[in-house]
Amino acid sequence: MATYKVISRGRVPMMMMNLKRSNDVEKMVLPSLVEDDDDHDLWPLNEIDTRKSKFPCCIVWTPLPVVSWLTPFIGHIGLCREDGVILDFAGSNFIDVDDFAFGPPARYLQLDRTKCCLPRNLGGHTCKYGFRHTEYGSSVTWDDALSMTTRSFEHKTYNIFTCNCHSYVAHCLNRLCYGGSMEWNMVNVFILVMLKGKWISPSSVVRSFLPCALVTSLGVAFVGWPFLIALSSFSILLFAWFIIATYCFKNIIC
Repeated sequence: MATYKVISRGRVPMMMMNLKRSNDVEKMVLPSLVEDDDDHDLWPLNEIDTRKSKFPCCIVWTPLPVVSWLTPFIGHIGLCREDGVILDFAGSNFIDVDDFAFGPPARYLQLDRTKCCLPRNLGGHTCKYGFRHTEYGSSVTWDDALSMTTRSFEHKTYNIFTCNCHSYVAHCLNRLCYGGSMEWNMVNVFILVMLKGKWISPSSVVRSFLPCALVTSLGVAFVGWPFLIALSSFSILLFAWFIIATYCFKNIIC
């Protein structure tokens, strides 16, 4: 509250104001901006609707023709917007929207938006990367990260060995700094889905593994055990390539 003091000589009233610190003034005048630095407005997500293929903020997975018949754990993945629409890198310079390539999802993993770093400005980072995150291309919302990643991959050539659907998801998670990490790549995205992903239904399990079981049975029946050895060798070499290329030859991975 303001107080007055009278100067004896001139009898001029002088107002002595209680001064406030600058940060107190900021909180008083711009309360909404101060709160936004620490807590982002994350509106509630709709429920997952498997019949309509709506998976808000989820990674979704489906088996690939031929490739999954030989190695059932290798498949096609996409990332979903907050409204549940699936986006996936399905071919060179092409992002599929709400039309998941290679069939409906068989597995899904819903991610936690509160584990994302969504800075409003350079000083608003909640992750340890700070300027590196901003330089890479940070986002202010979940959908913003997908939009920026989509614009980037619309100019990339699809290659199952070096630049594929897993690259798209990893790139987006790095923009979000999901889980406080900017080290997402094809390998750890694959591991995340395989370990924590949920099957949509028993029929999804059958659809994913039955073709491989039939191919293996027919191969062993007509060729013998050398077919099983060759199939196992193919799977090991495929996994070895992704691990070596991702961690030893990063310059060839998009």
